[in-house]
Amino acid sequence: MSAPFRSELRGCTFRLFKPLYGSLHLAMTLPLAVHITHEAGLKIGGIGAVLDGLLSARAYNQAVRRTLLAGPLPVWDRRQMARILAPNARLQVRYASRHGVFGLVSDPLGRRLWQTEQALNVEILYGVARYASFRHEVILLNYADMDRQFVHDFAHGLWTDYGLDVARYGHDLEWQGAVDLALPLARAIEAVTADMPARRDCRCAIAHDWMGLPTAFALRMLQAAAWSVAFYAHETAPVRRLVEEHAGHDTRFYNVMRRGLENGLFLDNLFGAQDDLYKSPLLFQATRCDAILAVSELVVDELRFLGADFQRRPIDRVYNGIPTQATGLAAKRDSRARLQAYCRRLLGYTPDYVLSHVTRLVLSKGLWRDAKVLAHLARLLQAERRSAVLFVLATSVPTGRDPDQVRRWEAAYGWPVGHRADNGDLVGAEASFFLDVAEPFNRFHANVKIVLINQFGWNQARCGARMPADMTFDDLRVGSDLEFGQSIYEPFGIAQLEPLTHGSVCCASSACGCGGFVHQAAADGAAAPFYVEADYITLPDAWWTTSPYRAREIDARVRHQLEETTSFAAAQRIHALLPQDDATRDRYLEIGQAASQAMSWETVAARQFAPAVQRLQARVR
Repeated sequence: MSAPFRSELRGCTFRLFKPLYGSLHLAMTLPLAVHITHEAGLKIGGIGAVLDGLLSARAYNQAVRRTLLAGPLPVWDRRQMARILAPNARLQVRYASRHGVFGLVSDPLGRRLWQTEQALNVEILYGVARYASFRHEVILLNYADMDRQFVHDFAHGLWTDYGLDVARYGHDLEWQGAVDLALPLARAIEAVTADMPARRDCRCAIAHDWMGLPTAFALRMLQAAAWSVAFYAHETAPVRRLVEEHAGHDTRFYNVMRRGLENGLFLDNLFGAQDDLYKSPLLFQATRCDAILAVSELVVDELRFLGADFQRRPIDRVYNGIPTQATGLAAKRDSRARLQAYCRRLLGYTPDYVLSHVTRLVLSKGLWRDAKVLAHLARLLQAERRSAVLFVLATSVPTGRDPDQVRRWEAAYGWPVGHRADNGDLVGAEASFFLDVAEPFNRFHANVKIVLINQFGWNQARCGARMPADMTFDDLRVGSDLEFGQSIYEPFGIAQLEPLTHGSVCCASSACGCGGFVHQAAADGAAAPFYVEADYITLPDAWWTTSPYRAREIDARVRHQLEETTSFAAAQRIHALLPQDDATRDRYLEIGQAASQAMSWETVAARQFAPAVQRLQARVR
């Protein structure tokens, strides 16, 4: 028996160690975790942010001996491929037939990868990626030219084993891509991990959201006795749709859900079948997994609301962590000064307060609520002869505009204070936000303005000559006095809390799952951060909430009424918290950094993720 094999067997046994924030206790080390996600090779959105934090945490790497990230090789997107293969990218390629890289892996592994490619007519890229001081394996697969018979065989297996009708949703490219990828990626994972013990308590496939489930199920079809499977819920897809598509938004849905759970009713009972959405039938199969992880109490409740099978299964809440960074008062002051100088060049005044909202420009982010709160805050500040500016960094063009084009707009009509919708400036949701929210607000308020920077990047090279030459994105995070994030659907909301470590006030809605972590940290004895929770769900009139059927009648009018009262209360709370001098800012820095430590990825990995893995291993042994 080889030494590496013996070491992996030792990983299946109990050992003593002292976890962060806990006492000595018996714990198991998981020999192998395979994270299955479309963001395996490149951070694109929320799952990539979670992997960045979790896989960089020392506590995670104490709990998991070997990590493999598995997902698609995005050959259809030249920009993504360029980022993956850039010389300064985190991924070091060890095997890539497309690029003629073969000799940087062991002969047995190289032979297994090549044989997999030949058998399935696929392309494999294998490498090692840096996550802080740790290195994790990555395998990406291009299935475009794969023999379709393998897809048909897998589709038949999904029908017979899980009751999933692949053909019904074949018109959707996202669905079909996840199904096509599953079996070849599972075979490639098997090739990379062939040296591992074929035991369920030693190998765990972690499916990140619905897209990871087909590959996890394919691994089970190949070797049922070799793989345990965990479903990592970053959202609940049918719930997102119900919240976004009805004008009552979160006010309606969460009142219905609360009353429904109290009365033993489920989502289908109150909203009808959701199987027209291709994600829903697959999501319901998550109950077949050995473990379910959810990023907040909200997502736990949403899953429970899906049906009795979810109510019978244990669900581990594993919050997202937030970054912790030491920031001194001098750095805070310098960053604020640069932001104030930018406002002065754009709008002609130096604001007393700099507010920010860094977000994707989609309906779920509830950006109109920022304007509602600001309208009340503007009146409170006007009485004190004070001013503010809200920088909204959001774009519908993630790759960004050409910097020369931005400079022409800046010279022609004062971008980003002014925008146009007929020249490529305002695209998609940018137009509705600027024309329907920001511009009307600015027209009626003199002492507070909203500035939409719809450009990727936060520096002079990309955002025009009026931005200070030494400005960086860190200035927006460090120098802001308050960060908004009043979403209508937000399973967690890392961005809402990112400035916390820099002493900023954070204002999020009660539909943001991160609020649960803030309250938990305070209950555990951490210094309470300056967090304003705007509750757009709880209605003062009990008439709406006595019955889930009555709660379904909540419409835009009811939501608007609640938004008016809630936004006023939020503005009052913000006004009371905004720091008025450097001594207060220094105190906020101290409290914010202590709170962010209590909500760090190290805390999450040690106190939530590692115990969830241990419970999974105990169940499958």
